Amino acid sequence: MTDKEIRKFMAEAMAEGEKAKPNCFPNPPVGCIIVKDHKIVSRGYTNEPGKPHAEAMALHNLPAGIENFIMFVTLEPCSFQGRTPSCAKSIVKTTCKAIYIGIIDPHEKNNGKGIEILRAANIAVHLGVMEKEITEQLGPYLITNEKTI
Repeated sequence: MTDKEIRKFMAEAMAEGEKAKPNCFPNPPVGCIIVKDHKIVSRGYTNEPGKPHAEAMALHNLPAGIENFIMFVTLEPCSFQGRTPSCAKSIVKTTCKAIYIGIIDPHEKNNGKGIEILRAANIAVHLGVMEKEITEQLGPYLITNEKTI
């Protein structure tokens, strides 16, 4: 996949995240895109608290039979069970072969743990795609650790 394609798909994930506003608050407006053969096959964004996160929505919307896909997500998938299941643990149960992540989630319960789960499952993790732009988009939502993601 070329750098241009990677940026295009991450920009699409950012656009999905915008759909989450304002209903996702206090959670960050995360977006996720699933790609197969250089085409978007599913999309997702963070829903209101207690409802599916972006990755879970995109996996739920994935057409049957799509395997060995690539994910693009603006924020590191959560590693822990809160009001919703761990996104990282849900991803490792699929045939995801690679994931591009915009930024690490600074939440004290995550902060790299989601990436560790993905790498332990031999999923190729690419970190820092459009990091500056995504930090600007999500930054206001990542200031406090008092929220439950």
